[in-house]
This record gives sequence, C-alpha cells and structure tokens, in this order.
Amino acid sequence: MVAPERKISAVITLFFVTPLVAEYLLGDLPLKLLAALIVLAPAYGGAAVLIRETARRTGRGWPTMLMLGAAYTLIGEGLVTQSLFNPDYLKMHMHLLDHAYIPTLGIGGWWTLFMFNLHTFWSMGVSIALVEALFPAEVETPWLGRVGDSVVAVVFVLGTAANFGVGFKQNQFVASNAQLLSAAVLSVLLMVSAFLIPARRSRVADGMVPSPWITGAVAFVLGMGVMNTPPKWGWAAVGALLAIDAVFLVLVTLFSRQTGWSALHALSLATGGALGYGIHAFTQRPLVGGLLWARISNTVFLAAAVWLIWLDARRVIRYQTLA
Repeated sequence: MVAPERKISAVITLFFVTPLVAEYLLGDLPLKLLAALIVLAPAYGGAAVLIRETARRTGRGWPTMLMLGAAYTLIGEGLVTQSLFNPDYLKMHMHLLDHAYIPTLGIGGWWTLFMFNLHTFWSMGVSIALVEALFPAEVETPWLGRVGDSVVAVVFVLGTAANFGVGFKQNQFVASNAQLLSAAVLSVLLMVSAFLIPARRSRVADGMVPSPWITGAVAFVLGMGVMNTPPKWGWAAVGALLAIDAVFLVLVTLFSRQTGWSALHALSLATGGALGYGIHAFTQRPLVGGLLWARISNTVFLAAAVWLIWLDARRVIRYQTLA
C-alpha cells in the first residue's frame, strides 16, 4: 500500500507544476511574477488534480483526461478569462479573434483551436504526465479520497472566481449571454462525453513500437508546429492545426495499443511538449516586463523542466527495472 503522505506529495506537485507549465514555461509570465501562483495554482492546478483524479478513480485513462482538458478550455477561456470572445483581450491590441473570424459566434477560429491545443495537450496533458512519471507506482490509482477531491473542488472554484475577478478588473469585458451559455453547455457536453469513453483496456495488439526517443522527437516537432503556425494564414492556419492534432492523436492511438508501449513512451510525449514550450518561449515577445528579464526567466523555467524530465526518467526506469 502506498503511504498517504506520498500521494499528498503527488497532489501538491501537480497543483503547482500545472500553472508553471501553463504560464511560466510557456513564457507568458516571468520569474518576478511567481507570486501569481497564489491565484493561478488553484485554478490550473485544481483543475489538473480533479481531471486526473476523476479519470483514474473511474478506471479511465488519457482519452478521458484529454476530453476533460478540452472541457476545461471552455471553462477557462470561455467563462473565466473570456478570451474566446474578447476582441481586445488584456487590452493589448493583439487582434486574436481576427484570424478566421466567425461572425455568428463572435469567435476567431484560429484562437479558439489554439486555446484548445494549449490547455488540452499542454496545461493539462503535459503537466499530468510529467507528475505521474514522478510517482510511477501510483500512475493508475487515485491519489485522494472523496473528501480530498471535495476540498480540491472547492479550491478550484475559489481559484476560478479569483481569476475571473482579476481578469474583469483588467478588461471590464463580459461576453454576451448567448456566448457564455454556449461555452457552459459545450463544456458540460464534453464532460459527459469524457465518461462515455470505455474504461481503460489492456493492450493486446502485438506490433512494433518506436523507441521513446523517436516518440518524443515526433511530439516535439508536432508541438513546435502548433506553436509556430502563423495565425495570419487564417483558415489555412486552422487547417494546419487540425492536421497536426489528427496526426498526433492517430499515431498515439495506434502505438499506445501495442504491448510494447510503456511509461517511458508517455513521458516522452510530455517531454517533447514541455521542451517545445520552453524553447518557443525564447522566440516570443514578452507579455509582461522587459526582454532581458523575460529571457532570464525563460532560461530558468526551461532548466527546471529539463531537471524534472531527468528526474522523471530516472524514476520510471528504476520502477520498470524493479517491476
């Protein structure tokens, strides 16, 4: 039996790793704003813990977690920050909705799909995979009981409310009732759909599986493709993102069914995504602060990600050797 304190350590780690990946490794926030974790961790980290716990408790795996991550995208970007509907998000004149704009919905096709990619695959997916690799013996089991899950749910709601308050103070923007209702309904539908996916099944297919080095490299290339698809392409950018997503999901679905697929392969996908985030951060204009401080921050967070990946790999390899 796993010691309770070990499971609590896993929860706390995921609680803080998630916002660090989602905002700091990405390059949106610099090191000097680390105190923002007080607000960001309950929202991002709380969501990641709830997604991971709910999926594992019901005997489900990554398909369910990714679907719940997509639902979180609509909650975070549709209801909380409302960036999906705001034509001048953060008053930075970035024109995020102009690319592949859909007038009847009041959204930008590129920005909406880009947000689904960032939150589903990176904020939730990469974060959960990196932390689960730290605790390889407990990957498929819940880390909390019902009471613990309830506490995290309350923290998540409070954190989400705080994030809304901060965002509203900066923007004074509220989407239309139709837009808010649509985002809420679609998020609920995604949550319901997540549990229509059959519970996790044993791998029975017997075929070739690439080495984790190859799967990690492919994840890195595809991730960089997502991050570097020019929004000015408009609908062509939307098509490019959909094509990248399709290639990734098809390849992972095919290979993860093979008996040779291991925890190292799952870690390699998270590694490719995390390194893509950290490297891309050096190429973007800082949203907050000057360029020098941004690059110092990028270096620190990329180095921290590399250290975490190294620690993950050591633990997974040691666990597989002893198993």
